[in-house]
Formats: sequence, C-alpha cells, structure tokens
Amino acid sequence: MGAHERHGAQSLTRIRNIKELAALANVSTGTVSRALAGSELISKATRERIQAIADEHGFQPNVMARNLRTQRTGAIGVLVPRGTDQDPGLFDQFFIFMLGMVATEIVQRGYDMLLSPVDEKNEDWLDRVVGSGRADGFIVLAHTSALPTLDRVAKSHSPLMVWGDRTPGQAHCSVGTDNHKGGYLAGEHLVARGCKRIAFFGDVSIPEMRARHDGCAAALADAGVARALELVPVRLSAPGALDDARAYLQSASEMPDAIVTATDVVARSLLIAIDDHGLKVPDDIKIVSYGGLPMTEFTSPRLTTVSQHMERGAALLVDLLLRRIGGEDAASVVMEPELIVRASS
Repeated sequence: MGAHERHGAQSLTRIRNIKELAALANVSTGTVSRALAGSELISKATRERIQAIADEHGFQPNVMARNLRTQRTGAIGVLVPRGTDQDPGLFDQFFIFMLGMVATEIVQRGYDMLLSPVDEKNEDWLDRVVGSGRADGFIVLAHTSALPTLDRVAKSHSPLMVWGDRTPGQAHCSVGTDNHKGGYLAGEHLVARGCKRIAFFGDVSIPEMRARHDGCAAALADAGVARALELVPVRLSAPGALDDARAYLQSASEMPDAIVTATDVVARSLLIAIDDHGLKVPDDIKIVSYGGLPMTEFTSPRLTTVSQHMERGAALLVDLLLRRIGGEDAASVVMEPELIVRASS
C-alpha cells in the first residue's frame, strides 16, 4: 500500500482525543491544545497544519473540558426587559430586531448566547444574573432607567455592555446613538417643512426617550417656533399606542400639523389612528418616527425615521464586550443618528 493510500485510509478514521491527534501530527499533546486554542506561542503554520488534520478526521475538542481549563463558559448573556402591559419589552419589535443582530454577532465569534428576560423593578435583577456565573460577559438591552444599578454592578464586573445613551460620569460601558441630537434632527426637519404645531408621542420616563423629546424641543426653540413642543404620553406597545393615539385625536382641541414619535412602533400605530380619524399623512399631519427599524420602509406612507444604526451597534456591543472579557478597558461609543426622509413628512 502506497503512502497516499495509507493517508486516505487514516482520513476515514475519526480521531477521538487530543492524544491521537498529537500522534498523527507528530507533536506533543500540549502543542495540540495550544494550537487549537489559537495560541500565538505556536507558529501559524503549525496551528494551520494541526487544525487541517483535526478537520480532516472530524475531531471536535471537548468544549466543556476546555472551559474548565480556561475558567470560561463560552457563553454571553443578553438581558432584555420581560415586558408589561405598559411596555412590551422582549416582544417589542426593536428588541426582537436588536436581539437578532446581537445573536448573529455572538454566534459568528464562536460563543453561545444565554437569553435572560429581566424585571428592572426588582433591585437585584442585574446582580442575580451576573452573579450566576453562567456567562463570561453580559449585554444589557433593557431600558437604561436603572442607571445606579448598572453603574454599581459595572464597578465590580467589567465584562458588561449596555445599549443606550451615554450619561456624564457613568461607570458602565455603553453603545448607542446621540438621542438628543436625533430628536433635534427630527424637529429641525419638521420646522424646515413649515410645521408650527408639533407634538411628541412617547414615554419620557425612559431616559433615551426624554433625550429625544428634549432634542426636538431644542430644535423648535432654536428655530423660533412660537408654540412649544406638546408632550403626549403614550404607551409603547402597539395596541396601547393605538388606543392612546385615538384618544388624543378625538379629544384634541387643535390638531398638530406634525408629530414626532419616540419609537417606530408608536409611529405605525399612529398611522392607523390618523387614518381612522379621516386625516391623511403627510397632507394633514406629518410624522417623523425614531429607531430605523426595517418595517418603516413598508408602512403606508413609508415613514421618515431617525436611524440608530442598530446593526453597527450590535457589532460594537459584542466587539467591546469581548475586549473587556480579554482584560482590555474598552470605552463607550456614541454613534451619530441619521435622519432618513421618506413620504410621511
């Protein structure tokens, strides 16, 4: 039997452990372990040769054993609000979309994802999850209305990333857009369209949405608009926002000529309420929404929206978290919002 035939026969044999792989590669078991772990102590050529032999023979390292050696779980925890009648939380389209983007980034980097719906009203919601030891790091997609909790836990647990606005002096590391500037862009756009009676639909008890409201109000003030921005509290769930929008339209003594919504979901509900009321968008009321979800391209009319660049944000959340897991002191990132003008304004 020739050498090529012997190699072909061997390639049909599945390798069961590192010792067998080391014998086949003619190196020590320690070299194999370091090579499969990507250690730069082993030359690139040797790492690639060992990995090629492992692939050819269908060898999969024992992940649990590797994790025990490295004291890593190989998982990243993602925390999302559980949801209430007032706030859909995990079932909100923003969180569903963002969760999908983050999950893709996590899996592409060879990690598992541990999803934990949380109740931010419980004082220990973050301590309990982080203290479980079930993940190497955590990404918080929940509303950042619990800033003291986030800062307290971040001081003792560095591998923690938060989606949301950066606040002065915060201890936690965050990724998000400049919500104040995004609100300003929305207000500035509507003023340029000639709007004078502008309302803001949202829940300003949430810091990000308060910043969007304040940014919009600042744009109106800077432009010298006589009438101040009207704040209309609405729930964030699609059904709740629809009911609140209908109630407002039925009771308003004077209709606004434009509305900025805190989220894309609220804007979609508002489109339905306005149509039911016999008005037209943008002829009677112009709308600018906030978020940049894909569904804004498929409403009728298509929604003008302030994009948060969620895909880039998801990649940054995972990248920065992995750097923190590796011991680096990664800093927060504030992305620039972008106004995407469509038919609703």
